[in-house]
Amino acid sequence: MSQSSSDKTILHVDANNFYASCECAKDPALRGKPMAVCGDPTRRKGIILAKSYEAKRYDIKTGDTVYQALSKCPNLILVQPDFALYGRYSRALFDLYTQYTDRVECFGMDECWLDVTGSSRLFGSGEEIANQIRSRVKQGLGLTVSVGVSFTKVLAKLGSDYKKPDATTVFSRDNFRDIVWGLPVSDMIMVGRRTAQTLRALGVLTIGDLARMPQEVLRRKLGVNGIKLWNAANGIEDEEVLRYVDHVIPESISNGTTTPIDITKEEEILSLITVLADNVATRLRGYGLRALNVYVSAKTREFLPFGGSMRLDSPIGSATEIISSCMEMILALWQEHHRAPLRSITVGVGHLMGANESVQLNLFDETDHQKTTNADLSVDNIRARFGKDIIQRGAACVNTFTSEEIIDEADFRPFKKN
Repeated sequence: MSQSSSDKTILHVDANNFYASCECAKDPALRGKPMAVCGDPTRRKGIILAKSYEAKRYDIKTGDTVYQALSKCPNLILVQPDFALYGRYSRALFDLYTQYTDRVECFGMDECWLDVTGSSRLFGSGEEIANQIRSRVKQGLGLTVSVGVSFTKVLAKLGSDYKKPDATTVFSRDNFRDIVWGLPVSDMIMVGRRTAQTLRALGVLTIGDLARMPQEVLRRKLGVNGIKLWNAANGIEDEEVLRYVDHVIPESISNGTTTPIDITKEEEILSLITVLADNVATRLRGYGLRALNVYVSAKTREFLPFGGSMRLDSPIGSATEIISSCMEMILALWQEHHRAPLRSITVGVGHLMGANESVQLNLFDETDHQKTTNADLSVDNIRARFGKDIIQRGAACVNTFTSEEIIDEADFRPFKKN
């Protein structure tokens, strides 16, 4: 791969059909057959979460209902998700990646960037490292990965998407214009639906169109992001791949779910918010953070959305505190909507800060907060040893809303460096 002496060597590794591949690795009898991972088909969460390549040939898409998928492929094998299994495979993948470099930046449980610039003396070129990783993942874990190799993170990501499954794609300074510039601009990681619409109105359909567009036009239409997009399309980037041990801070954390039955009682709302808030608080403590903002949203049975947020006087980090704030908001909002049956609820926190950051607190509030935090940390330790369901909050037992049912709807907002 032709590079300048100052170029980095960056890999983007993407596990192919991750959920479905984990299930096939666990049960080899599923290999080579149309299969899909889905929610319970008897409940509202019966949608396709992942599918095998054999299922893709029937035009089955992630997000299809189970009914839609079966109408396309009547012999489709349906498997309910096993998130604990996927977590184990994810940890095994990252353990393997960190044997090549300490610069491994997570981009979800099944993909990441690796900066292997300093690893060539030990392991060879970027392409050779990519092929080693593919071979080891296949032999050791029974999964396949696609790897993009390039000199920027954006181009490496495009490379891993370019050829699947189980492939290595190299975008060098010599070839990236010939290949990448012909791809749809929507293939770029930073181009969402709205940005794509704005670019389309400018006549920008391909990455090459973007690269040739006057910067001033992009700045006028998209602000500073327009310049970032132009740079990315032209192979200009100075963003570092984070070290695996680097701490990254989400701008907000939320957890929501569509319920299997309509929610019509206050105790059912409390049950669900308790589970959601517990998941949010656990992640919050995992990052060593507290929150100054809490928000809650819901949808009625007729899909009418409503929600609200609350700015707090002092930062919080425990589920108890999140539950209290959310219940106060949602009960008032629910009353305004004539206590209409609800089909979904989301709980979230924002305006996050480090747990040790100095803030002005009431002395007694701080004492109570510390007691609550210590109790929650003790629960975290017990769950880490014996499983997350070993301890449940009392309100969570009022109904059948469990963390395993809603974990796939967890949301982490865009990351920023600490």
